[in-house]
Amino acid sequence: MFKEMVQAARELLAVRSPLDAELMVSDMIGAWWGRRVRGGDVEQVLGEGLVDYAAKAGTPASLTLLICLAYLGTARQGAKAEGAALAMMESGVARPGWADRVGAVKPTGSYVSRDAYGDQDTVICTFAYRPSASEQPIDRHALVMVVDHNMNGMARDAWVSSQVDKLLEQARAEAAGNPMLLFEEIQPEQARALLESAMKATMEPKTPPPVSDSYSAYHAFARARLKALPPGRKRPAPLHIEAPYSRERRAMLAAEFLASDAAEHLSDPSAASRCADHIIDYGCERDFNRPLRVSPTKCETFLLDWLPRKVMLSVAEQEAMPHVLSAWVRFAAHRTGLPEQGLKATLDAVWEATGKFPEAYRDPTSFGIDRPLLERLLPDGDLSALARRAFAFPYLQGTHNGIDLDRLNPADEADRRTLLEIDHGGLIDQEHLAWHEEIATRLWDGDPPQLWEAAQRLLDLGHDRHDVLHVLIEIAERIGGDPDELAAALDDIADIPDEI
Repeated sequence: MFKEMVQAARELLAVRSPLDAELMVSDMIGAWWGRRVRGGDVEQVLGEGLVDYAAKAGTPASLTLLICLAYLGTARQGAKAEGAALAMMESGVARPGWADRVGAVKPTGSYVSRDAYGDQDTVICTFAYRPSASEQPIDRHALVMVVDHNMNGMARDAWVSSQVDKLLEQARAEAAGNPMLLFEEIQPEQARALLESAMKATMEPKTPPPVSDSYSAYHAFARARLKALPPGRKRPAPLHIEAPYSRERRAMLAAEFLASDAAEHLSDPSAASRCADHIIDYGCERDFNRPLRVSPTKCETFLLDWLPRKVMLSVAEQEAMPHVLSAWVRFAAHRTGLPEQGLKATLDAVWEATGKFPEAYRDPTSFGIDRPLLERLLPDGDLSALARRAFAFPYLQGTHNGIDLDRLNPADEADRRTLLEIDHGGLIDQEHLAWHEEIATRLWDGDPPQLWEAAQRLLDLGHDRHDVLHVLIEIAERIGGDPDELAAALDDIADIPDEI
């Protein structure tokens, strides 16, 4: 693969500008973006491997590739590529005349096009190559990135345009005739903070993120261009992040809602109050402390995706939730000044989702688990924790040697140890029991998430629960307290080793 990439780099010798070269190499190394490889991080295994291979090739094409990688690569790739390129230049390997200008850009403007819902930001950052003393700035171009705030603020799309004036003119014209759009110039520090946060969010999911087909090709280019934007003495918060809501502030907002005209028709005040708490928590924890932001997509995601996965609702809350959400939309739209067009579209979306909600939200008791047991496993109401906690503590009902298991609380440290002793028939070394308790506590808390993901992969392969627990213990004992190393080791588990 490295041989083919270095051969393809011969095309760099024919391009006329550093911009074309940077885009070609960004596309090239985007081939492995977001992929996983066994034996290490993909940027280390493939990215640094390409640098090493290009350094040994010693050709003008490989030198040009290294010059571009010094700018476009990760910090480690960049340092290695720069050192190798300098050594090759000292040995007399030729390079194109434009090679000295790779990455030599200055920002010329930052803009954002935002919809009135706050669902999406399209950020435009314009650049030009730095001129020599006798030249004007050349090769103006714009980096365009789309940030989706309904997907944890991740960057969903990216591209580059050389038609800068046409692009900006079109964005202004679209906003001028549409009350649901806003276009404005922003500080470059804000653009950098927003886009760095968005690119980081895109890398967080372990599964392939839902990005455009072109995103990987521009990822390295975008990462490098953002470094040309000033960070500022004190980096500003991204545009979409609000001040955190304390518990008291959340409670006050819920009280204001319940006392508002929008909520006067709600017939069950107790259920409405609990539903409002869930709506506010979702806005604070999943939407960057913006509980008052409402949109069709956000409401549909909350009602049909997040609630069914995350929250254990009572029967009364299940019945009340769609009505409370509609009332919340009216309340929030009035507070934020959402245009009437946006309010109507959001209420229509809630109405359509209401018909699907009973099917989307399956009452946990329908799983065959009685409510008292559910309440012991989910004292925090986190429905997503049910499977991993039931895996950690399979014996919670009945009696054992005269002990009433229904009275033991797996959230209590002393009861937790008793349950683990019963799980092992009472015959277990205390040090080994302590490790079982460590794993059970981590599974209970979901810390790190990779622990339960690894357990599920092994269970899916047909391995016994106890063998899976022993693999998790072996890894935790071997790695120690480093959370990043533990997460990486758990990610690498594909099966149980023969020696376990």
